Amino acid sequence: MMTVSSLTAGDQSHADVLLIDDSVADLRLLMDMMKLRDLNVSVALDGERGYQQAVLLRPGLVLLDVRMPGLDGIATCRRLKSHAATRAIPVIFLTAANDLAERLEGFAAGAVDYIAKPFEVQEVLARVGVHGWWC
Repeated sequence: MMTVSSLTAGDQSHADVLLIDDSVADLRLLMDMMKLRDLNVSVALDGERGYQQAVLLRPGLVLLDVRMPGLDGIATCRRLKSHAATRAIPVIFLTAANDLAERLEGFAAGAVDYIAKPFEVQEVLARVGVHGWWC
């Protein structure tokens, strides 16, 4: 089984992008995409760990899965937006769902955008570029 540390790339004192998703396959794909932009990436497999890493690393952007066991994406986003150190970090939700109510709940929690699963490389990079200071 792959661990979080084996999925993490780049300098761990800083992350341009924090990926929070319980799907190892999605994380690998997203990491490959971020490498195309030479971004430092940190990874968390659940909302609680992702929140802790965001507070510690202060990434420039968070890509956050909506549906995860335990602390889901909506609750994680609310926690990020309620903490002074992480409030200004843009959060882009990742979701396979196409439910309007869920998307609106995500925006109300503080998300700046959504990316639909399955991912299209060009769309992910475009949306990351719009919300990231490094692109």
